[in-house]
Formats: sequence, C-alpha cells, structure tokens
Amino acid sequence: MPDFISQNLRGALFKDVSLAGARFDWVDMTGVTIRGALLVDMDLSGDIENVRINGVDIVPLVEAELDRRHPDRVKMRPADAAGFREAWDVLERLWQQTVDRARRLPPALLHERVDGEWSFIETLRHLVFCTDAWVKRAYLGDPTPWDPLDLPHDEMPDEPSVPRDRDARPSLDEVLALRAGRWATVRGVFADLTDERLAGTTEPVRAPGYPESDSFPVRRCLRAVVGEEWEHRLYAERDLDVLESRA
Repeated sequence: MPDFISQNLRGALFKDVSLAGARFDWVDMTGVTIRGALLVDMDLSGDIENVRINGVDIVPLVEAELDRRHPDRVKMRPADAAGFREAWDVLERLWQQTVDRARRLPPALLHERVDGEWSFIETLRHLVFCTDAWVKRAYLGDPTPWDPLDLPHDEMPDEPSVPRDRDARPSLDEVLALRAGRWATVRGVFADLTDERLAGTTEPVRAPGYPESDSFPVRRCLRAVVGEEWEHRLYAERDLDVLESRA
C-alpha cells in the first residue's frame, strides 16, 4: 500500500475505504467528520479537544481518568510561580525513579526503539533540546545554547545552527550529565520566578535557531518544558515495560 508522507489531503473524501492496520503519525485531523465507523482496538493519542463519539464529548472523561491514574498530573498545569516550582520538584522525583529503572537494563537496550518511537537515550537527548530551546534560548536569550547531542523533534525542518545527529550513541551517563546541567538551569529559573514575570513576555532572539526569532509569553515557554518532561517520562515508562521483557 502507498505511504502518504508530507501531503495535504485537506478536504479529501474517504468512502467505503479500509484503514485497518494503518498508522497516522503527526496528522492534523481538525474538523474531521467520521460516520459509520468501525473503531475496534484503536489507539489514539495527541492534542485532543472537542472530540465527540456518538454525540458525547469524551475529552473531559479522558482528562479526568488520566488525572485519576496519575495524581501528580494536575500539578503539571501550574497557574503561578509557586506552582511551577512544585511541578519541577515532582518531575525531578519521578524522573529519578525512571532513570533508576533504566539503569537496571543492559546499556544496549537503552538505544533500542519500541514501535518506532525514540529510544530511552534519544528521549533524554530530546529533553535536553527542549530545555535549550524554550528556557536557555527563548526565555534566557542565549542564541546558541545547543550541545552536539541535542535532538530536535523529527518534524522540525533542518536548521543549520541546530545540531541533529541521529546516529550518535552516547552512554546513559553522558546524557544524564547534560540533563543535570539543564535541570539546574530550570531549577534556578523557577527559583527566581515571580508571578509578575510569569505574566510577561520574552525578548526576541535575533539569530537563526529554534524557536524562531519572536517574542513569546513566558508562561508558554515554561509550560512547554514542564509538559515535555511529563509526557516523555510517561512514554519512557511505557517503553521500559517492553524493554524489560527483552532483557
């Protein structure tokens, strides 16, 4: 069957079509209408809002269930400076547990991908990139905060000023050393954060890179890091379940 990659199918009609076993990665399904669907054993994740199934908006139900399963999740929606400090304390505690779990695996498994997702090492490298992009560059104003091991998201266009070495295979300790420095930076930012500063905007960075030269709400920058840390730890825990079965 053909693959549809980087194509615009906006407004297309799919009628009497089998999509059984298909995979959709990074697709925009805003405003999609599906009638007469057979949804069995389907797995859907992403930024989901106003999704109605048989007339029922399921998003509030899903959000409530996720909060029930992960009681710390509600702290990942901080409203003030103190909330950001509390969220970061939680993230550091949870990530330490996840890293301890990963250390019990053979080092080679930490470079293995599960179902095409990033390996554990790649996940940590991406989080270094997130901190560099949204805290060190966008918030603190460093135009070139990158380490050679930074790993941008696959959907980001190549930017000559931003490293993207997909073939690098650093050890867990190498990546954790980078993480420790970035965590210290974020911890310092949150320690000095005030509600007044949180309500402000950043100064544009006039140099090529990511994010592009623009002014951003401070809240957006800091929530980006908190959200990435939370979600990617859940992905890592999910994949560690599989990797442990291979050990």
